[in-house]
Amino acid sequence: MNYSYYRWFELIAVFIVLPLIGYLMKDQLKLLLIPTLLLLTVWCCFLLLKDPKFKRFRLTNVAQLSVAKKRILTFFSAGVVFSCAFYALLNQEKWFQLPLESPLNWLMLIVFYPLVSVMPQELIYRTYFFHRYKKIIPDKRWRILLSASTFSLAHIIYDNWFAVLLSFAGGLMFAYTYAHSRSTFACVVEHSIWGLWLFSLGLGQYLDSGAIVST
Repeated sequence: MNYSYYRWFELIAVFIVLPLIGYLMKDQLKLLLIPTLLLLTVWCCFLLLKDPKFKRFRLTNVAQLSVAKKRILTFFSAGVVFSCAFYALLNQEKWFQLPLESPLNWLMLIVFYPLVSVMPQELIYRTYFFHRYKKIIPDKRWRILLSASTFSLAHIIYDNWFAVLLSFAGGLMFAYTYAHSRSTFACVVEHSIWGLWLFSLGLGQYLDSGAIVST
């Protein structure tokens, strides 16, 4: 099979068909989300690490975080204001319900969310995606857009448009960060900050099926 055809087939199968199957079988697969995510992460890491063209330092490129931190903090600050205004329209009584009513679950979230959810997603949708499909999508801008789009598509399993739209916006930010820093670590930090904030504020119900945190 032609190299380009194979890569496009793989991209469509893994990043489009698989999420659609997951959506159609969401009730049966609800408790298998994290195991499936971790298995896919192992597979992607295996392919990355056996590829001699992949620069492994990108996984732990801590220095690039300092380059991206100003933009990350600027966008996050604006996001805090917007998310608070949006949440006020939805519910004015249950602000910060998770940390206030379930502090143990919240602390567990702080520890495990970056490890079992954020890190696998960034390895798959940023590190793997950008390296694996560079030849068939040479334009960085298109890779950013497709990375965000497929990342958003993966969230249809939560069966609400808020999760899909929010993950697309987040995907654009995280993909942009990776495209300009080539640092998985920087993306993990940025993604974790946003996710933990939204879960803490009270919007986690739109971003979780119960696999990450239950209140």
